Amino acid sequence: MLVATLLTAPGKSSLDPTLVESLRNAWGGDAVVWLAPDEAAEFRLSHRPGNLWDVWANLQNLHVDLAVQDEGGRRKRMLLADMDSTVIQQECIDELADEAGVGERVKDITARAMNGELDFEGALVERVRLLAGLDVQVIDKVLSERISHMPGGATLIATMKANGAYAALVSGGFTAFTSAVAAALGFDENRANTLLEKDGKLTGDVARPILGRAAKVEAMEDITARLGFSETDVIAVGDGANDLGMLHRAGTGVALHAKPSVAAECDIRINHGDLTALLYVQGYAKTEFVPVRA
Repeated sequence: MLVATLLTAPGKSSLDPTLVESLRNAWGGDAVVWLAPDEAAEFRLSHRPGNLWDVWANLQNLHVDLAVQDEGGRRKRMLLADMDSTVIQQECIDELADEAGVGERVKDITARAMNGELDFEGALVERVRLLAGLDVQVIDKVLSERISHMPGGATLIATMKANGAYAALVSGGFTAFTSAVAAALGFDENRANTLLEKDGKLTGDVARPILGRAAKVEAMEDITARLGFSETDVIAVGDGANDLGMLHRAGTGVALHAKPSVAAECDIRINHGDLTALLYVQGYAKTEFVPVRA
């Protein structure tokens, strides 16, 4: 059996019961189960609808996300998450570049790299070179003044961990940021690139090997092997081209507020919901969410 999940952005939109019931009826689904009033609902169906993506596109215009997937094995034992524009709302290197006075130049390179137009590793080296001479204390300033967590992230991690899951943050960004974000949100481990520094200044280079697309897949292979999990036990989430490897390999790959070229390669695309959408996709009801401090 398959399951169709419909959801909206918490507190911003309302999921119309009539809309949900109409789709259930059109697709010949079983009774609707509400995971959260006005926010998320699901129903089982026997086959994948031929008009799935047409319906998905129409629902996007109503600020509703739709995912159809196998019902079995939805609840995962491991979360593998990208950081920039996924677990946090910014791109760390862009924020550092603003402080260095090269913000617009770096943002353009970042956008093209995340959309798959540029080689990730080459683009990272080029952007980091522009940060040469920046005081390392600026990193703490950016963390405290410019970085905000994506809504729902702490709840996602706390709820999955309360149900026995493992949470890993794997980023093409920098350890100076992933270590802080992982500690704040409750990740079990984090992996990223290391900015090199000398005499309190960034050198304009990054330690090798560079963690990019292939390294994210390798991280999934390494962590699942160590924990005795299979890749089908993983739900992965990301937004950029360098995330596609892990999104394709994971049991469930979620493109969250992703670049169009990235979303087009993923079966589960969340454009309106926050990170709690990953809980609804796994079949968690809101009453099962673990409360966290704001």
